[in-house]
Amino acid sequence: MNPIIQTYCHTIKQRSSKLTDEALAYWIKGLTVTELKSKQVYIEADAFQKEIGYVHSGLLRAFYTDEQGNEITVNFIPENNYATYCTSLDTPKPSKYNFQCIETSVIINVSYNHIHDCSEKFPELERYFRLIVEDVHRNILSRMEGFLFDNAENRYLNFMKQFPDLYQRISLSDLSTYLGIERQSLTRIRKKIAKNSL
Repeated sequence: MNPIIQTYCHTIKQRSSKLTDEALAYWIKGLTVTELKSKQVYIEADAFQKEIGYVHSGLLRAFYTDEQGNEITVNFIPENNYATYCTSLDTPKPSKYNFQCIETSVIINVSYNHIHDCSEKFPELERYFRLIVEDVHRNILSRMEGFLFDNAENRYLNFMKQFPDLYQRISLSDLSTYLGIERQSLTRIRKKIAKNSL
């Protein structure tokens, strides 16, 4: 077995302990592995996503371009997370965002057709897919509530808590648009926090 797929299967079994060997073997049949270089696009805006991708290694960002031509980052997708626009396995829609690699990334792909096929044959796989959707919904809700209830400094602190290892891997510009903060304001916030921690 491909060692990348083998590592992925181990991760799945940790998340879904009731997954049988038979179900996992059937699931593996529909997996493919893609390697993309930095700046390459995994999902293009306005395109229907026909498969979801599990980030085995690397880092992606989801972004859109506003009317002024500015790229606004809406999400970062590091290792061990799924890169997907769809928030439902039943009603795929055209992506509003580009999903672009920040680093060289290895992605494990599975088509929606294979997901539906596996769901019909193996209830334990269907439950696992629902967990994926719940994770996507949870992240969307957390991000929305951050903009509704947190000030700029708290959004930055929450990001550092949620993604402590990402700071050195992303640009300040991408981080500032993700947080909805002007770059200069973000610099001031960072300096203030650094000063207070002395």
